[in-house]
Amino acid sequence: MLVVTPDFSCRDFFSEKSKVACLVWFYEKMITFVGNILYDMEKMIQWTADGVEMPAIDFQRVDAWLGEVARDHSRILGPMTYIFCNDDKIIEVNRQFLNHDYYTDIITFDYTHGRRVSGDMFISLDTVATNAEAVGADYSTELHRVIVHGLLHLCGINDKGPGEREVMERHENDALALLK
Repeated sequence: MLVVTPDFSCRDFFSEKSKVACLVWFYEKMITFVGNILYDMEKMIQWTADGVEMPAIDFQRVDAWLGEVARDHSRILGPMTYIFCNDDKIIEVNRQFLNHDYYTDIITFDYTHGRRVSGDMFISLDTVATNAEAVGADYSTELHRVIVHGLLHLCGINDKGPGEREVMERHENDALALLK
């Protein structure tokens, strides 16, 4: 944590009134600075749609939830973008960037640096709906599972190796319990 205190090295030249005025000015500037940081933190997660309608979710609530999940994994939120799309777009992205020729519910591009998670996540709403039906989950729960799945990848949790899928599912379930 950065602690800044004004230096009154020329104490003899400042009257007590001037010192108070200077401190008031300094603290007003610091409050504005901190306020701007907090405002920017609210904007850390961007939500957009490409070729689909934006899903009806409470984005403020989900932003707060994702922040809580990140903190539970000793991470802080950096810039993240969730792009909701259809199956045509997800397979295009999968082919272009990963050389994979199959549909998936989410593709996560990880830009994380240290503890600050950052990335772009493409989510196919078509595949989310298909998966929800296949596992007997409601659409909203499956969508939130996929949303947090992307963040969990940014937190360093994988799901491709032996036993990793079960670890990912446990973290997803723990995160979903926080949302309720």
